[in-house]
Amino acid sequence: MPQRPAYPSDLSDARWALIASQLTAWRKARTEAGVGGRPASHDLREIFNAIFYANRTGIPWRYLPHDLPPWATVYHYFTLWTTDGVFAQLNYDLTGLARTQAGRQAQPTAGVIDTQSVKTSSNVPLTTQGVDAGKKIVGRKRRIVTDTLGLLLAVIVTAAGVSDNTIGIDLLNHAKSAHPALAKTWTDAGFKNQVIEHGARLGIDVEVVTKDPQVKGFSVVKRRWVVERTIGWIMQHRRLARDYEARPDHSASMIRIAMIDNLAKRVTNESTPTWRDT
Repeated sequence: MPQRPAYPSDLSDARWALIASQLTAWRKARTEAGVGGRPASHDLREIFNAIFYANRTGIPWRYLPHDLPPWATVYHYFTLWTTDGVFAQLNYDLTGLARTQAGRQAQPTAGVIDTQSVKTSSNVPLTTQGVDAGKKIVGRKRRIVTDTLGLLLAVIVTAAGVSDNTIGIDLLNHAKSAHPALAKTWTDAGFKNQVIEHGARLGIDVEVVTKDPQVKGFSVVKRRWVVERTIGWIMQHRRLARDYEARPDHSASMIRIAMIDNLAKRVTNESTPTWRDT
């Protein structure tokens, strides 16, 4: 544990043990390759705690508390870990652990696709924003694939005006590349024939699931409730209530970080109160 009062977003010892080896190996590889400048002096666990703090509370990087590492250092590591795929790999590894713990095969064979349009903050470049005409939102669109437990398999963030068909093809490519056993997905009517045909070429049966037009009001839609619940999970992290990131790939990392938090707690059977009260 850090030598300071713990924040609710801090990693417990058990959750840190899940990710420590990968971060340590990443730093060692950079050092041996002669990149990164002067020898690193900041604790990797504290840097990850700072990233979790920003993700969970939604504060700007510059507003990080002074008992955490300097904000510029934290943001630098956040950028490096995004570029080097560290967050994506952690999400992948923890998803396999969580699935195994739930009695499933580590590699999923089925997934669920959905989208979410969110408004952007004033610092987001206009070139990475767009208009979702259907939902009348100016901002960005998140497109995710989850397994049938709601665990994240792939994510792409784009301007809100980019069509689902255009990105749906890339989304299937990402999901199939990371999870070769994927053979079935369910999605909504926003994804048309191009996505269905591309899925068939990849060996994925893409089934469009729509709400029964005879049912008025709320109704549970087959399989799609799973991914809707996942969106609810990530929205508990205030950094994701709006898109604050200057770059779309940073936005995708923020989604992965929220899921890493969720996954680590699943694998260790912890919640914030259970580990802080011991």
